[in-house]
Amino acid sequence: MSDPDPDPLPASALPPGIRSRILPDVNGLRMHILEAGFEDRRRPCVLLLHGFPELAYSWRKVMPALADAGFHVVAPDQRGYGRTSGGDGSYDCDLSQYFPLNLVRDALALILALGRTHVAAVIGHDFGSPVAAWCALARPDVFRSVVMMSAPFAGPPDFPGATPKGPDIHAALAALDPPRKHYQRYYTTRDADADMRFCRQGIEDFLRAYYHHKSANWRQNRPVPLAASSAGELAKLPTYYVMAAEKTMAETVAAEMPSPREIAACEWLRDDELRIYAGEFALTFFQGGLNWYRARVEPQCDAELALFAGRTIDVPSCFIAGKSDWGVYQKPGDFEAMQTSACTRMLGCHLIEGAGHWVQQEQAEKVSRLLVGFLREATQSERKP
Repeated sequence: MSDPDPDPLPASALPPGIRSRILPDVNGLRMHILEAGFEDRRRPCVLLLHGFPELAYSWRKVMPALADAGFHVVAPDQRGYGRTSGGDGSYDCDLSQYFPLNLVRDALALILALGRTHVAAVIGHDFGSPVAAWCALARPDVFRSVVMMSAPFAGPPDFPGATPKGPDIHAALAALDPPRKHYQRYYTTRDADADMRFCRQGIEDFLRAYYHHKSANWRQNRPVPLAASSAGELAKLPTYYVMAAEKTMAETVAAEMPSPREIAACEWLRDDELRIYAGEFALTFFQGGLNWYRARVEPQCDAELALFAGRTIDVPSCFIAGKSDWGVYQKPGDFEAMQTSACTRMLGCHLIEGAGHWVQQEQAEKVSRLLVGFLREATQSERKP
């Protein structure tokens, strides 16, 4: 495994104006963060939460623009990722440490460790999106506004037993011809980490193919809403979401490895940037991030979250995703529920042309403009009586 007490990222790995440092004892973690706009403590703070398989480094392209707009910008390697240490990243760990409300505790402890009482906004991408949503729902006094990116938030679950159970979607996918499996179910298996860690193509090429396959550079990403959460409808999703039953994720994305010409033309993920990701995951492996998926299907997790059944996000909110991102529609109905019932003060819902799932990297300038505009509007909204 990785060094239990890793050093910060070297400055040579980061864009100008971003620094790396380690904060001790953040809800039991030794937390690695990236910061921009840290010179003036009077600046309002913005917290950025990454997803899978990502890092604080995934925000490098928007952090300088947010700092230039007058914010202190903080992006942590979340629990189980990168240079943050102190949790149990093994398969046989106590999964409750990865429950969403404990991830909210991580975020709150980080804010307090920074000497803050609140942040102007919490912004989450991919699996960081529901964590950001839970931050805003559980502690609106601390997280004064929220931006969800790529993964819509449909609201808290009902109390267990309050709604009838639907059919077993995993059994239905397995019964298709040819048989299929959902990537989230695959990510809960003991073999998933080793499948990616020891894949034939190596971690760097695995990540290159994975990132490419879910980006707008993969031209077949033309998402549309699905009619229902049925196996037949879910089978319309690309193979990185609904996989062939017999394949690993590494084997799945290997078939879509970009050509040398496509790699050379990829402006949003250069070879030196990809090597940062590959180097970090080669040290820490993937299991810490995969534990987030495993925790989310634990019955005790929904029982804990059901404490908030019926609650809405009442702080200013916004949603941003790539127009080529199937993540917007992978859970039928969530995109609509987020806008109509889960969030009461939604100020914008944006699908960006020329971006897939990695929207803040693929179209950093457009995302930065939207974030700055939202932050200004949300701040003005907060000041109104």
